[in-house]
Amino acid sequence: MNTIRIDQLKITHAGDVLVDIAFEIRRSLALVGASGSGKSLTLKALLGLSDPALDVLIEKQCDFEWQRGQSIALVPQNPFTALSPLTRIKDQMFLPKEQSIGLFALLGLDESLLDRFPPELSGGQLQRVVVAIALGSNPKLLLLDEPTTALDPASKEAMVELLKTLQEKIGFKMLFVTHDMGVASSLCEDICVLREGRVIEQGKIDEITREPKEKYTQALIDAEFKTREFRN
Repeated sequence: MNTIRIDQLKITHAGDVLVDIAFEIRRSLALVGASGSGKSLTLKALLGLSDPALDVLIEKQCDFEWQRGQSIALVPQNPFTALSPLTRIKDQMFLPKEQSIGLFALLGLDESLLDRFPPELSGGQLQRVVVAIALGSNPKLLLLDEPTTALDPASKEAMVELLKTLQEKIGFKMLFVTHDMGVASSLCEDICVLREGRVIEQGKIDEITREPKEKYTQALIDAEFKTREFRN
């Protein structure tokens, strides 16, 4: 699959420029920044879910038709709010039963979970379910909205490894939106650092995390290390 290029993504409101960026997704790209950096605005724009009050311009190049829920799918941040607690899992898959069973097997989930309700599953299981739902449309691009935030460290590591394995098997590209430099480094090959709606640094993630050029990027890295020390 060819590289996905976002030649320009510009979001304005009443003449004020909120986001003005460009990036490319070769295989897996982490879009990293602190709160207010423009990550969520960018994600919503790519999904076609921006606030109607905003003016959005996207110039892109890709080898597929850009359609939310088909060629592009989202793995949300919180699986507990993404799924209806009163509806069985199988009825939220919107897929033939055999296809749902196949996806569950791919994600290491027992098919018996299809007959359960979301509150009966663990956080790790629910996160795998929303990944299964996203993959149901066989997307070319998987957008990940900090999908490991609600997970414990062991489940977080398992989810990262699962996503890498799924990418190898299926071949989709990933855009991982996060503030977590640690998870970004484990999952992605490239990084794009956002600050106040602008790209301040981008390139190979191992190179940038090893020798960041910007103090802001270094601060994000340092914050992650401090968080790990606190957790330990």
